Amino acid sequence: MPVHYQQLFSSLLSNVVEVRFLRRRQFPNLPPIRRMLCTNNRALLTSNNGRIVLNYRSPITIPRYNPARKNLIITWDILLQDFRTISLDNCELERAIPANEEFWRYFNTTIYPMSRQQKIDFMMS
Repeated sequence: MPVHYQQLFSSLLSNVVEVRFLRRRQFPNLPPIRRMLCTNNRALLTSNNGRIVLNYRSPITIPRYNPARKNLIITWDILLQDFRTISLDNCELERAIPANEEFWRYFNTTIYPMSRQQKIDFMMS
């Protein structure tokens, strides 16, 4: 389902979301579409599990530009364990998982057991 800036921004604050979006910059040998599991939920990210399992660390700088003006959202990429930027020019919301025990059940049964290659395949599909 196509998603707009405010809708995704709000969803990221209370959920872990799975999105697919068209890369702003194309790279050789990489598909033009990127899939991401991400969140901006502070309670989840700053929890003990967030800091240890998701390797979350607070940002130390802010961008030199206004992401909203460029139709971008900065979020924590759970698989790559770093901040990433999502372009909303061509973005679809695949699913939203509440950022509570429901997410941790999903993570422990689906994401945690994945091999490195399976995680890469997830991001590239």
